[in-house]
Amino acid sequence: MKIAIITNEAASLLNFRGPLMADMVAAGHEVLALSPDHDDTSRAALAGIGVQAVDCPMSRSGTNPLRELGTILRIRRALRLHRPDLSFGYFIKPVIYGTLGAAMAGVPQRFGLYAGLGFAFTDEAAQGARRRLLQRVIAALARLSARFARRIMFQNPDDMAEFIARGIVGPDKAVLVGATGVDLGDWAPAPLPEGPVTFVLAARLLRDKGIGEYAEAARLVRQTHPQARFLLLGKDDHNPAAIPRPEVEGWVREGLIEWPGHVPVRPWLAQAHVFVLPSYREGVPRSTQEAMAMGRAIITTDAPGCRETVVDGANGLLVPVRDAPALATAMRRLADDPALVAAMGVQSRRLAEERFDVRRQNRRMLDVMGL
Repeated sequence: MKIAIITNEAASLLNFRGPLMADMVAAGHEVLALSPDHDDTSRAALAGIGVQAVDCPMSRSGTNPLRELGTILRIRRALRLHRPDLSFGYFIKPVIYGTLGAAMAGVPQRFGLYAGLGFAFTDEAAQGARRRLLQRVIAALARLSARFARRIMFQNPDDMAEFIARGIVGPDKAVLVGATGVDLGDWAPAPLPEGPVTFVLAARLLRDKGIGEYAEAARLVRQTHPQARFLLLGKDDHNPAAIPRPEVEGWVREGLIEWPGHVPVRPWLAQAHVFVLPSYREGVPRSTQEAMAMGRAIITTDAPGCRETVVDGANGLLVPVRDAPALATAMRRLADDPALVAAMGVQSRRLAEERFDVRRQNRRMLDVMGL
């Protein structure tokens, strides 16, 4: 078969879907990767696994109705040109726009994966008018696109239940496939470092990732553990929930956090004892899966997607959303008990092997798509 993978960020293709595409190619399928921001590096990397890069403009955060309609028409044009047998979009826009564009182009089989519900569906108790309006628009478009999809996949049961309850996706089309998964060989266990307890958070610089709570918790923990380190890995973002760069730089000047920016995660995880993700909502966070595979204790929120990564008290601790004092208490508990940190790290690796092996996860998605 000829398969079109549709996304809005070229970097995510190899990072999140590289093993899936490689498995498709190994099974004899021809794979196209549609993205708006291919460059020479991404084209060469995709070609290295037998995948053809195809340019297809799509804004990650644009909301202009005419431009968004133009995006759907450009997807249709690209798909008509290449005539795939199956389309697969992931992330919210590529699922919605990709499915609609594929239906208009006459692609016979159309699938999508909601790897988290994004800005519009996060932290609804604190939503403003803009976010509520955006949620209604996305829900209406998602409902429309689902009519043309064979199956819509979800990473966690909360997201799937919400879309079914809202009538966005019918229960006959919704499928729970679980996390993206990680290559357990690439993310091998690493020994815990010497020195003071070190926490690390790796995420885009968005408020919805709980980065503000992380900085405030660092301030509280430093009162009793002044030698503790707090690493923040990630780049600034154009998302409406983005944290302004000067605010992050202010935390650095205050001495609360270390922020090396957008850097390779693995060497920084090796410097840390505990991975922290105080996010308000996720699909199933890839960053936490990587930390678990490397044998790190986890502190995260009891929120959709996040709770799928922790057995509370076994491989980590769950804390309430938007609760910096509770986060600080969890950090202090682990800072005071190195043996517990080590034991939780062992359990994290065991759970990663049981739940997040990328090959097993890929087989689930390929089965759903009949591949």
